[in-house]
Amino acid sequence: MSTRDFSTTKRQLLARTAALASTALPLAFGARAQSATDARAAKLAGTLRIVIPANAGGGWDQTGRALGAALVGVGAVERVEYENVGGKGGTIGLARYAEKYANDPNALLMGGMVMVGAVALQQPAVDLTQIRPVARLTSDYLVAAVPATSPLRSARDLVAAMKADLPALPVAGGSAGGVDHIYAGVLARAAKAHPEALVYRPFPGGSEVVDALLTGKAAIGLSGYSEFSEAIASGKLRGIGVSSRHSTFGLPSFREQGIDAVMANWRGVFTGKGVAPARVAEMVAAVEAAVAHASWQRALKTNRWDASWLAGKDFSDFIELDLTTARVMIYLLKLKA
Repeated sequence: MSTRDFSTTKRQLLARTAALASTALPLAFGARAQSATDARAAKLAGTLRIVIPANAGGGWDQTGRALGAALVGVGAVERVEYENVGGKGGTIGLARYAEKYANDPNALLMGGMVMVGAVALQQPAVDLTQIRPVARLTSDYLVAAVPATSPLRSARDLVAAMKADLPALPVAGGSAGGVDHIYAGVLARAAKAHPEALVYRPFPGGSEVVDALLTGKAAIGLSGYSEFSEAIASGKLRGIGVSSRHSTFGLPSFREQGIDAVMANWRGVFTGKGVAPARVAEMVAAVEAAVAHASWQRALKTNRWDASWLAGKDFSDFIELDLTTARVMIYLLKLKA
């Protein structure tokens, strides 16, 4: 792909991002009150299955279980069964879901930007065309953390160290090609290092990333704040920057520290490709009611997630844009599966 092609693609991405930002969210929130009211009496199933394509303890697991509790709380289901299928940025769980639950009207799949990046990188046989988007639920920001004994105390320290000797700073994060991996490359580029020299160590969950930092297997960890919060609060880890535009979680953003490295992670819910459109609409309404429930609102506050509702065509268009962006970044950063 030529430089001119990338410049054109970048302009198109920026234009489409602006269009979504100005129209998608207001439309989604504008229709929300009525459909949420209607959904309170709707019942999806006695038992609903939520497939979580990651190991227990990570962001998808936390989000999926919080959503399940809210669906029970709002009366949409009587009980929820959870199925964790971790590995390869969610693509193993995606393939299993498509195989077992493609036509199941009582099964949902968690997913998000990590899965989009993994699909762009791995180009698996089962991809996002095999599932139907239901709703985007949350956005989260990445925290860069180091062991408490690390000499790195700020984003500027990190960038200087990356520029001096990138391979000497192994980075731990989620699966290869996911948002953590892409963001590690973004930080390397911001440091004017060579991203292809990045040593990236993928792990299936946030707890494993913490362990990698505490046992010396990695110098830097990238994950959501909720996965680092306990270790940061106990003093075992130190957060040195957040991928948001402004200070978040009591930590300064990279941008505020003079490093142009802004990125948001998102999580959402999907259903099978064979599920009827009318049933998908019922799922959207039930999930919309669930995110207004008190238990979900508590989960947002406890985990410091940002509510980020998006559904329908707006959500489908957003995913298409996200996938295009991931493919471009993977090419530029020379990431390989």
